[in-house]
Amino acid sequence: MRAQPLPGARLIRDWNGHRYVVDVVENRFVMDGKPYRSLTAIALKITGAKWSGPRFFGL
Repeated sequence: MRAQPLPGARLIRDWNGHRYVVDVVENRFVMDGKPYRSLTAIALKITGAKWSGPRFFGL
């Protein structure tokens, strides 16, 4: 079982010269003020490719 980040956590990932900041809130993630249901959806948005969201963020 993989550990999930707790609400209040902040995930930071540098990708292609840009820093992405994701806030963990109850039952979702927020990046640039937009809510996402999963880290995988955020990784897809950032990279344009299918990634494991937790792996992309180093969890």
